[in-house]
Amino acid sequence: MMKFKPNQTRTYDGEGFKRRAACLCFKNEQEDEVLLVSSSRHPDQWIVPGGGMEPEEEPGGTAIREVYEEAGVKGKLGRLLGVFEHNQDRKHRTYVYVLIVMETVEDWEDSVTIGRKRKWFKIDDALQVLLNHKPVHAEYLLRLATATCSAPCSPSCAHTNGNSPVSAMTDSNRSTQGSGLVNR
Repeated sequence: MMKFKPNQTRTYDGEGFKRRAACLCFKNEQEDEVLLVSSSRHPDQWIVPGGGMEPEEEPGGTAIREVYEEAGVKGKLGRLLGVFEHNQDRKHRTYVYVLIVMETVEDWEDSVTIGRKRKWFKIDDALQVLLNHKPVHAEYLLRLATATCSAPCSPSCAHTNGNSPVSAMTDSNRSTQGSGLVNR
């Protein structure tokens, strides 16, 4: 299913969840500093860069595109940290990846069009900032701290978080197995 929004198409999976992807962007392999961007709705608050998947787009491709549009960075896409379901106000299913930043662009799309900012945070500081404004995004960092799989994580590795955890299966597996993927 798709919904049209100015300049973008929203895609939904078979269970009615908006398909999204995001990246925790790190300065280096030690993953001790993470890049956050200012919110488009609340420019004085910080969020994890990410957004909706376009038709026929894979989660990893969406994550790379969104990070470039929102944060003006390119890098090496790493492990899938998890798939997060957000049910409080909207139904979102977000694939969250780790990305090691290799290149930073001076003037990127969202900085020019909407004045978006980016800033490096130590992990603990980022966690506090996100807990205050965007607790759902704080869950991504909490997953990072509690991940028990060896990197890179295999697609069958399922972590847990404060939302509804979902195993990191591909959409093709998801569609054949239905709604039984949500761990409770």
